[in-house]
Amino acid sequence: MPPHSNTMKMNTPNLTALSPSFSSSSSSNVSTGNFVSRKLFFLHHIHIFELFVAVFVFVAINSLRQKKRHGLPVWPVVGMLPSLVSALGNNTYEWISDVLVKQNGTFIFRGPSFSSLNCVVTADPRNLEHLLKTKFSNFPKGPYFRDTVRDLLGDGIFSADNETWQRQRKTASIEFHSAKFRQLTIESLLELVHARLLPVLAESLKYSTQLDLQDVLLRLTFDNVCMIAFGVDPGCLRQGLPQIPFAKAFEYATEATVLRFVTPTCIWKAMRYLDIGLEKKLKIWIKAVDEFAQNVIQTRKKELASRCDDPDDNEKNKQRSDLLTVFMRSLKMTSFQTGQY
Repeated sequence: MPPHSNTMKMNTPNLTALSPSFSSSSSSNVSTGNFVSRKLFFLHHIHIFELFVAVFVFVAINSLRQKKRHGLPVWPVVGMLPSLVSALGNNTYEWISDVLVKQNGTFIFRGPSFSSLNCVVTADPRNLEHLLKTKFSNFPKGPYFRDTVRDLLGDGIFSADNETWQRQRKTASIEFHSAKFRQLTIESLLELVHARLLPVLAESLKYSTQLDLQDVLLRLTFDNVCMIAFGVDPGCLRQGLPQIPFAKAFEYATEATVLRFVTPTCIWKAMRYLDIGLEKKLKIWIKAVDEFAQNVIQTRKKELASRCDDPDDNEKNKQRSDLLTVFMRSLKMTSFQTGQY
């Protein structure tokens, strides 16, 4: 037993002496491994950052180089939309004019890849004549345009194509060149200028009040168009510049319909189906426009129906030259042949 005890005493110090050496070696290896890992992690992120910068610089240079050819930078995915957005709040018309001048009157606007905003913008009279006169039949509005504006404009002359458009245009063209229609246009415009526009301007000058000239001229145009097209006076340019529900509804509905052209079709159709967002408001505005149109049409139907009963009404309706009366008179003559009206 005693010798065994001495042996144990001698071995114990040796184990104790080896422990610090083993511990320091392990710590050194761990430290070296951590340093290498951190270095590799840092280098990995450096490569990713450099790659990102290189791609960004390449895309930016390539997009800016296309500005010389297309007039505006063409960015991936969003196209020319950033340039358009940046110009909306600051002299938009001057910006468009400047781009057209630099591109000799015509340039192709490339919208986002997820929209249908690609279009040709032109101010060249030769192009306009080619589109609207020489080769008009080669440039129909197409199903996409009709589908986008149908909720507001239906199948009228502004969205019709082919035979439907030709028939409506022929009817309107005949009336546009008639002496009665020209006289109506002159009289309505003179009345609006002297009885509406000038008094509004005089009142603003008298009381030194601010006046939104664009709003005033829009009201003048709207009243004039309604008198020529429907034979009714909405009174937008009366004293005090009242808010006319039909006028505001038509304005908002037009703006919402235009926004459809810059919104992916699947999105605005889904919003219409779910009756949410702007499409829900558009439905309300179109309902107000339709109610106004139906009231005018029903009133005119009664006027046309009374022609055979009252000679005075007959003479009054003969004097009407607004487009609604012309189209309804033409429709009535056609319907009498089929027995449906």
